[in-house]
This record gives sequence, C-alpha cells and structure tokens, in this order.
Amino acid sequence: MAKIIVVGSSSVDLVVTAARRPGAGETVLGEGFVTVPGGKGANQAVAAARLGAEVTMIGRVGDDLYGQEILNNFKRNKVSIEYVEPVTHLASGTAHIVLAEGDNSIVVVPAANNEVTPAYLAKSKDAFREADILLIQQEIPEDTVAYVGELCREMQLPLLLNPAPARPLTEEMIANATYLTPNEHEAKVLFPGLSLSEALRRYPNKLFITEGSRGVRFFDGEQEVLVPSYKVDAVDTTGAGDTFNAAFAVALAEGKPIRECVRFANRAASLSVTKFGAQGGMPIRREVEEQMQDEEARHIE
Repeated sequence: MAKIIVVGSSSVDLVVTAARRPGAGETVLGEGFVTVPGGKGANQAVAAARLGAEVTMIGRVGDDLYGQEILNNFKRNKVSIEYVEPVTHLASGTAHIVLAEGDNSIVVVPAANNEVTPAYLAKSKDAFREADILLIQQEIPEDTVAYVGELCREMQLPLLLNPAPARPLTEEMIANATYLTPNEHEAKVLFPGLSLSEALRRYPNKLFITEGSRGVRFFDGEQEVLVPSYKVDAVDTTGAGDTFNAAFAVALAEGKPIRECVRFANRAASLSVTKFGAQGGMPIRREVEEQMQDEEARHIE
C-alpha cells in the first residue's frame, strides 16, 4: 500500500449555485446553498485514501464546529489525523464557491491554515521517514512550502508540488520538487517569458501542465506528450484538480510508468466531476480501475 503524506489546507466549502455569476455591484438570485468539506490539502488527502493509499494529513483547523466537522470527515475517509491540531485563536479555514455557467469561482479564507508553519511541521518529521511521496499545495504559508521542499530534499523523499493558488516559485523550490503540476494559468505565473512548450522542455518528466478538458501535457525527454482527458457530463468541477494530484501521487508511489500515472489520474479526475462537491464525486479505486478496464476492452474490440 502506498504511503502518502499530505501537507496542506483543510476547510469547509460554502457553495452557492446560480445560473450565472454576478457582475461588480450586481445581485443575482441563487438556486441552492450547501456546506461541504474542502481545502486543497484535505481534498487531496481524502482522494488519495479513497484510491487505496495509507494517508497521513498534516494541517491545522480551528477549535470550532467547522474544525470538528473537518476532523470527522478525515476519520470517515480513513485519513490519519495524528498531525492535525486545532488552534484556539483562529477559525477554521473556509472557501466561498460560486458554481455557475458550468464552472466555479472560489475565494479562500485561510484562517487556521496559516498556522501550518515550519515550526509546526518540524514536530512531524518522523512521519516523513515512512512515506513514499509527499503532496503539498499553496493554501498554506509560502515559507512552509519552502521548508517542506528542503526537508524532502534532505530525506530524499519525492515531492509532488501542486502550485495552487498560483504564486511565483524560487528556482530552489522548483529544484526541490520532484513533480510540479500547475494548470495553464498557474504555469504562466511560474514561468513568465516562457511559452508553455519552452517550460515543459526545461523540466522533462517533472512539469505536468493540466489543461482541463484537453488533458495533461508534459515533455518526456524526447517529445511533448498530451495525455487526453475523458469526456463526461460534468456536474461540479470543484476538486477535479485535487483528485488528479492525489491519483497522480498514488500511482507514482506505486511505481507505475509516468504515462500510466497520468492516465490513471485523468480517469480519477473525470469521475470526480460527475457528482456535487469537491469530495462528493471522488472515486474509490475500484471505480477507476473498472472504467479503465472497460476502455481497454473497447479499444481491443
């Protein structure tokens, strides 16, 4: 069983659905409102656990009802919360999501997630030694991401950095990441002045650019490769990127070839958008494997 550490954010998503987004100064009538577990770190931890990995989450929550809801959700999904401690002076993180026009818009309030500091991470170093791969995102402080990169380099632990939300990365941080998975917008922030193809060639088998419905692009050392996504009827795209990253990490930890890892992650991500909520559609391992087997059988026919 793959052993994965996820360092990152945990929150509660406050989700509004509407026919369209309001413009500046405009009010529109919504169609529904729900609260569901979220946060990029928590999403990726839950997705990896559902795909069969042994997952340890490292993060912070508030000492409030939302925090208890987040912890209970981890327990239900068999994610270890040994290193998820409540803080008393801040609320739990929240994400305010508008679903409209077939896509989502999100405002994140980090709150307790800002307490995922290097000093806090230092207390969990023993867990790093038993992991196959570490997965991290950027809804936590920038110096924490840098610290984890240095720690992974020292321990020779593969690091998958999902650089979302987008912010510039130092060359040292990029060097410390084993795998880097921006979307097209994030890649432009990370590599200003470079075309996407130029950036891919600079980081073969390291930089994987997700392109939504088109698929995932990377450079394998000889040629640029586009691994296509799978066509589905999308209900809610929130969490698709998190599912991709989690599935990619699971497949990498299991030693699968790179292209197969991307295919597995694409398939998992495609299934995740067919239900409501960031975690609502995240598939279990059997669902992904059955879909891939069906596709292979149709291809043979």
